[in-house]
Amino acid sequence: MKNVAVIGAGTMGNGIAHTFAQFGYNVQLIDISQASLDRGVATIAKNLDRMVAKERISEDDKQTTLSHIKTFTSIKEGVKNAHLVVEAATENVELKLNIFKELDQVCEADTILASNTSSISITKIASVTTRPDKVIGMHFMNPVPIMKLVEVIRGYSTSDEVTNTIMELSRNLKKVPVEVNDYPGFIANRILMPMLNEAIYSLYEGVAGVYEIDTVMKLGMAHPMGPLQLADFIGLDVCLSILNVLHDGFGNPKYAPCPLLVNMVTAGKLGAKSGEGFYDYSESRKAEKVATQFS
Repeated sequence: MKNVAVIGAGTMGNGIAHTFAQFGYNVQLIDISQASLDRGVATIAKNLDRMVAKERISEDDKQTTLSHIKTFTSIKEGVKNAHLVVEAATENVELKLNIFKELDQVCEADTILASNTSSISITKIASVTTRPDKVIGMHFMNPVPIMKLVEVIRGYSTSDEVTNTIMELSRNLKKVPVEVNDYPGFIANRILMPMLNEAIYSLYEGVAGVYEIDTVMKLGMAHPMGPLQLADFIGLDVCLSILNVLHDGFGNPKYAPCPLLVNMVTAGKLGAKSGEGFYDYSESRKAEKVATQFS
């Protein structure tokens, strides 16, 4: 297994492409526009430059990694000869289902189809294909080149062979794969999102301010960043989407998203990517101040 197609050149997609390419895999990076692909490759190059500056890799390593990546704006062309496809598109059910329907039609019969989804049912995704035994979740953590965990999610029909293959492949990337079953939120977000939601409720109810809540969790619980800052960097819209999946999937009111989160997303305050969330990222100076405060 040396040829890997990655769908989506955004934050997760370019991180996944970077990681595979760095470990010698041939990567076919796919997105709907060349501009998105160019931004994705530029991000990979920038992140590799940081690794060179820290002497983690050499300049030759950087160039070799970039040489392993080819870009495509067509799924049909981009998945040719791929042994594995990793979908890292926006966390939207209908979008993912449509992508997997197309992948099932254009990929070779033995190609494994993986989704980087953080909450959507792998069984549901697999149901739109004729190869549910070859569909699996491969949930990387952000930033992908640095974070060690890969949550490997078995759908109802995912075969032992495919699961074992993805577990071993993850180890080849110097990651630590953890196998989990297909229930809403899997493990990572089933535990993480209620914590973030509770932090937002604490702010909403006036228990403490943003800085105070994050400081308590950083200094008291040894978290590398506070829950409100983490929510900003995940994306408040993504947090809301995952909480809705949990709420719908379990029917338990404890997963109901905080009204403050709903209002912020409705107002377009999505966190770091929109320039404002619980913190203000609209000016580089302010963003730098936040980063310094939490470093």
